[in-house]
Amino acid sequence: MNILVINAGSSSLKYQLIEMTDEKVIAKGLCERIGIGGHIKHSTFDDRKYEADCEFPTHTEAFEKVVEVLTKGDAAVIKDMSEIAAVGHRIVQGAEVFPKSVLVTDEVIDKIDDLRELAPVHNHGHALALRACKKVVPASVPQAVIFDTAFHQTMPEKAYMFGMPYEVYEKYAVRKYGFHGTSHRFVTMKYAMETGKDLANLKIVSCHLGNGSSITAVDGGKSVDTSMGFTPLDGVLMGTRSGCVDPSAVTFVADKLGLSAPEMAEYLNKKSGFLGVSGVSSDNRDVEDAAQKGNKRAILAGEILRYGIKKYIGAYAAAMNGLDVVIFTGGIGENADLVRRDVCRDMDYFGIKIDEELNSTIHGKLCKLSTPDSKTEVWVIPTNEELLIARDTKALCGL
Repeated sequence: MNILVINAGSSSLKYQLIEMTDEKVIAKGLCERIGIGGHIKHSTFDDRKYEADCEFPTHTEAFEKVVEVLTKGDAAVIKDMSEIAAVGHRIVQGAEVFPKSVLVTDEVIDKIDDLRELAPVHNHGHALALRACKKVVPASVPQAVIFDTAFHQTMPEKAYMFGMPYEVYEKYAVRKYGFHGTSHRFVTMKYAMETGKDLANLKIVSCHLGNGSSITAVDGGKSVDTSMGFTPLDGVLMGTRSGCVDPSAVTFVADKLGLSAPEMAEYLNKKSGFLGVSGVSSDNRDVEDAAQKGNKRAILAGEILRYGIKKYIGAYAAAMNGLDVVIFTGGIGENADLVRRDVCRDMDYFGIKIDEELNSTIHGKLCKLSTPDSKTEVWVIPTNEELLIARDTKALCGL
């Protein structure tokens, strides 16, 4: 049974075709520069590759190309789309409208598009991709939408509400939503499976660290708080996002620079973070290299990130009245051993001790980093959002 997983952005479309019998990825790829040219990269489980410039005026043409490379040519893996049992779509923002995964209908697509104000970079692109997919994929093939925000619907009101007049929540749905829910759910479930422990009895802090980062408190398998808020801008320092900032600093800088609200939003989302602080790059690897060479602003950017993660771990341990395990995942979490080392240092109060020699060798592999006498366990668990989307899609479609 094959399930096609789609992760669409405003100008991109990532995909994986997963054979669910053994949950093996048989093909994956990326369509990019949609609307401004077009390019596709495609690879298969047996290392066949296809790459080409294409004309992608819209997501429809991109989907048509995906169907073509999956079914025709030297890098094909299926004969036709009838070999696909279902399609699962990752959707960033479901707000309170979608507390769980649902099957795709025209009404669902319209509602996702209606939420574009809450995720302007993502939701309209998702809606475009969903409509394009409906044109290309046979009507007999069921499709499902899996929401990043759904996992965080279990947060209590005291965690997701802001200290603003209540009417802005009632009128405009302004509240904390949280993101990376699929990733946090996957790694916490994976930990329970690997250790044989009951997720219902665990208090976990999951650190999804990448170009976008979020920290989540998972108590008994449920999200009870998370660092990202109304949008993915809040929380720790990220590639180009500022993370948490005093709102008065935002209005002060906007006034000094003469920026409108949309321009200030772009300033905080696209020109801040590692890039803005270090002046070097939005990529943690480049920032770490510059820090190793003595660049003071690069050193500071790294320190801000590590300190922010450490604070969230402490805060969430307090919120949950305990801490059993800290999980690192995402591109930085899985590969940046210096970030993991510095976050876990000086955490004696929580009984956190890691094997620093082992930690320095772990890049992208599942591993327990904590020492046998560590009261709190520390793990690296590679995330696999696409696989969880495929599993949810299979269950939702009754396959």
